[in-house]
Amino acid sequence: MTTTLTKPPGAAPAAPPPPRPRKRRGRFTPYWLLLPGILWLLVFFALPMVYQASTSVQTGSLEDGFQVTWHFATYWEALAEYWPQFLRSVLYAGAATVLCLALGYPLAYLIAFRAGRWRGVVLILVIAPFFTSFLIRTLAWKTILSDGGPVVSVLNSLHVLDVTSWLGLTQGDRLLATPLAVICGLTYNFLPFMILPLYTSLERIDGRLHEAAGDLYANPFTTFRKVTFPLSMPGVVSGTLLTFIPASGDYVNADLLGSTDTRMIGNVIQTQFLRILDYPTAAALSFILMAAILFMVTFYIRKSGTEDLV
Repeated sequence: MTTTLTKPPGAAPAAPPPPRPRKRRGRFTPYWLLLPGILWLLVFFALPMVYQASTSVQTGSLEDGFQVTWHFATYWEALAEYWPQFLRSVLYAGAATVLCLALGYPLAYLIAFRAGRWRGVVLILVIAPFFTSFLIRTLAWKTILSDGGPVVSVLNSLHVLDVTSWLGLTQGDRLLATPLAVICGLTYNFLPFMILPLYTSLERIDGRLHEAAGDLYANPFTTFRKVTFPLSMPGVVSGTLLTFIPASGDYVNADLLGSTDTRMIGNVIQTQFLRILDYPTAAALSFILMAAILFMVTFYIRKSGTEDLV
């Protein structure tokens, strides 16, 4: 005979059993997904940086070999000898960045707000130069700015070269082998890097903000100054960084469009690595350039009010 236990009427229901803890099988999944990128950075960025750092403190020659002697004076000697090229690189890259911003902002504004159905076509035209080699594009500018070309003839007839010669950007009646030619080459080659971030930033602006500004009796200039430009500042900062950083280390434009008086620090590093074979000096110059760019970029980002980009 079995006895059946029954709950008295009005008794509280029994508590459910505690849930079993779930197994965290996917806890390490994000890290596994990051592993290829981390390995790529280690192999192709971190290890070369360490090797370059060790090279910069070596002494010796190619015949006798180089040894790590912790000769940090190489940095000071390189900076003391090649500071004009450093300054010239900053000036040329800064001038090219300002020109890219002046040329690229109106075009990006046009694509974002006025292009309509032609937006895709204009964007293709902006990125079309990337389908041509960087070297070929620079050589094309060598033909455009040649002494007997139409560009020099028009500028001479308008007496523009007289003004640029007075400013020290050109020499006499020619454009090639002058600072202006190098700046023009840098501006052309890196202009898409300015336009695309600007377009992305402008395209995200809600058009109703412009309508609201008009309802508050703001004229187009005030609307641009108070609404459009502040909201496009992330694109301005990104575009200037994407333009200035590669332009400051470029050596192709200065080599093909300039002369010995327009050599940039990239030309010096290339010469030290491949011709003079002074690897410690070349590595030291590379680290000085990276440190200078990092300092200027950090200062610029903080002053522009976009610390979230750091």
